[in-house]
Amino acid sequence: MHYIKKDLAAYNLHLIKTKKFKTISVRIVFHTPIKKEEITSRNILTDLLLQSSKKYKSRRELTIKSEDLYAADISTSNRRLGNYIFTSFSLQTLSDEYTEKGNLEATLEFLSEIIFNPDITNKEFNFEKLGIVKNNATVALNSLKEDATGYSLIRMTEAYDKNSPVSYRMIGYDKDLEAITTETIYNTYKKMLNNDYVDIFVVGNFETKEMTELIKKHFKFRMLKKKKEEYILPAKKPRKRRLIAKETIDNTQSKLAIACSLNKLTDYERHYALILANIIFGGGTDSKLFKEVREKNSLCYTIRSSYNKLDNLLLITAGIDKKNFEKATDLITKNLNNMKKGKFTKKDIDMAKEFYKTSAEEVEEREDRIINEYLLREILKTEELKERVEKINKVTKQEIVKACKKINMDTIFLLEGVKDESN
Repeated sequence: MHYIKKDLAAYNLHLIKTKKFKTISVRIVFHTPIKKEEITSRNILTDLLLQSSKKYKSRRELTIKSEDLYAADISTSNRRLGNYIFTSFSLQTLSDEYTEKGNLEATLEFLSEIIFNPDITNKEFNFEKLGIVKNNATVALNSLKEDATGYSLIRMTEAYDKNSPVSYRMIGYDKDLEAITTETIYNTYKKMLNNDYVDIFVVGNFETKEMTELIKKHFKFRMLKKKKEEYILPAKKPRKRRLIAKETIDNTQSKLAIACSLNKLTDYERHYALILANIIFGGGTDSKLFKEVREKNSLCYTIRSSYNKLDNLLLITAGIDKKNFEKATDLITKNLNNMKKGKFTKKDIDMAKEFYKTSAEEVEEREDRIINEYLLREILKTEELKERVEKINKVTKQEIVKACKKINMDTIFLLEGVKDESN
C-alpha cells in the first residue's frame, strides 16, 4: 500500500493506494467534540439523509440509482471515539476497470447528492420521511434490553461515571428523540456541515491526481481548520473502594461487566505495553481469563477483556450464572493481581506478540479496516502499522508488569438474569 495525505484547507484527504481490491472505497468522516444532547439528532440525521434527496425523492429511487451504478453501496454510521463523535458516510463501488469509464465519478456525484443536496424545503426536512426515521428509532430504543451484553455495558459505564462520554448511549435517548422536528434536524445538519472537522479516506487502485481532482470537485467544504480539543479522555481518579451495582433482567443468563480505569499512562504504555497486557489477560484467544475462569473453573459461558486507549479504560465482560457472581469476580480480581505481580510466562508474551502481528496483517484484507487504521493513526498520531509491530516485538515483561500496575478495578456491574431456566 502507498499512503498520501493532502491538506486541502477545509479537510484532509487520505489516499491509500492498493491493487488488492476490485473496488474503490470512500469514507467522508465528520467529527466534533461529543455532546450528549446531540447524539440522537445525529443518528436521526444520518438515517434521514438515506431516505431521499432533492433529486431522488424516495428510498426506492435512491436504491434504483445505486443499482444503476453497478450496485454501489452507501451507508452511514455514528460512533464515539474518546471525546468526539464521528459521523461517517461510506461508499463502495467497483473500479472503472471492471465497469465503464465514468462510473466512479458518477458514484461520487451520487454520494455528494446525498450529503449536500438533501430533501429540504424552506429550511425544513421532509416531515413524512422524518416520521419514518423517528418511528424506526423508537423501535430500536424500546428493544435496547434485547442485547443484554450491550445493555450491561451501558449500565456499567453509567455507574462508572455518568458525566463522562464513556457513559453516553450512542443509540440515543427517548426525550431527545421526542424533541426532534423538521426544523431542529435542519439545524443539526447545518451545524455538522459548517462546523465539523472533516477527513476523507479513499482506498483502492486509482490515479492520485485524478482522484484528488474528483474529490475536490464533488466535496466542497468551507470550514477552515481550528485548534482541536483532545481526543483522549482524561483519566478518572481511582475510587478508594470499587463500586458494585446490580440490576435485574428477564433472562436466564446474567451479564457481568467490569470497568478498570487506567491512570498516568505513558504514550509507550498506552500504545504498546498495555496492548500486550490486555491480550495476555483477556483479549487473546488463549487468555488468562479464558483458561482460569471459564475452562478450569467453569464459572462463565463467555469472558473477555477489551482495551480502549481513547477512554483510559479496560473493560471485562462475561456471561455467567448469577450464583457464580462472587466466585467469578474474585477469580477475575486474582488474575488481574497476578498480572501485576508478573505471574505470566515468556510463552504468554510471545503468543501475545504473534496474536498482535496476525491481527495487524489482517488489517490489509478489508477496506474498512484499512480506513479505520489510518483514521486512528490520524487521531492518535501513532507510527505506521509496520513500525508498531516492530515496537511490540521489543516490549519486555518488566514493561508489561509496570503498565498492569496502572490498572485499577473501579466498577463491577451485574445484569442479573431472573428468568427460571426450567420454565
